[in-house]
Amino acid sequence: MRVIEISNPGGPDVLKLTERAIPTATKDEVLIKVTAAGVNRPDILQRMGLYPPPPGASDLPGLEVSGEIAACGDEVTDLAVGDRVCALLPAGGYAEYAIADAGSCLPIPSGITMTEAATLPETFFTVYANVIDDAQLKAGETFLVHGATSGIGVCAIMMAKAIGARVIATASSRHKCDAASNLGADMVFRYDEDSWEREIQSSGGADVVLDMAGGDFVARNLEALNPGGRHVSIAMLRGAEASVNIFMIMRKRLRLTGSTMKARDPQEKARLAMALRTEIWPLLENRKIKPVIDREFALEKAVDAHKYMESGQHIGKIVLKV
Repeated sequence: MRVIEISNPGGPDVLKLTERAIPTATKDEVLIKVTAAGVNRPDILQRMGLYPPPPGASDLPGLEVSGEIAACGDEVTDLAVGDRVCALLPAGGYAEYAIADAGSCLPIPSGITMTEAATLPETFFTVYANVIDDAQLKAGETFLVHGATSGIGVCAIMMAKAIGARVIATASSRHKCDAASNLGADMVFRYDEDSWEREIQSSGGADVVLDMAGGDFVARNLEALNPGGRHVSIAMLRGAEASVNIFMIMRKRLRLTGSTMKARDPQEKARLAMALRTEIWPLLENRKIKPVIDREFALEKAVDAHKYMESGQHIGKIVLKV
């Protein structure tokens, strides 16, 4: 099979098209004949040598795919050869075939194309786990998300709006702010120009923050939060260290948490998959939430896909077509 491997840690040009043997599904795994694979920020970090796959996983990048099941392990009972699925992977999606835990597979929602389905698992698992499951965002609350036009940001805006939350977003340009508004955000700020934390607090404050920035944004997020607010960290694009006012955390009774998805065990991912299928997949099927694809690249153009992601121009997801 054709695959994209990381020849050495480094820039986009270290991604190389090569051939490998098709892997074998064992026990509770399935082998997926890949139609498309989503491109995500963790793929960039893995390529740079900063975010390795979990022990025992493929060394190939790629955390989400769509396709058709080509083989099932001996212990798989609820999936069959020929089923059309999308799946969250620990690694290995940049290939013509990929291995997935059966519990991390989800059916393709009706009305969603196979290419669109490849953009769902990584962002939807991440947003649901952190915003709905962990931070317990509820209808009527106010939700703040940074990086509004990233894959995570787009998904978070639509998911929060679909459950009845008020959404505030930040972005890096007026064009991206307009895109966030078109996706449903109620208020949007340019994070590099506006005093967004003060304006958010003066307009009623936020109850939940999904933070991909880290660094200096953490203290500003805490200022924007209401008493009882929840701050969830999932990335640290502005730095892994932050200086915060502990008394503010005490006074406002704030809760700070964070997570990564790649390191979660298969049982936890299976639980999240079932919750998504029950609570979120119907929203996709009735188009209250819609996949947003910015650009598609052929598998062999993975270098260009990574360069495009790192340019920061995209609004929504980037996809590799196999």
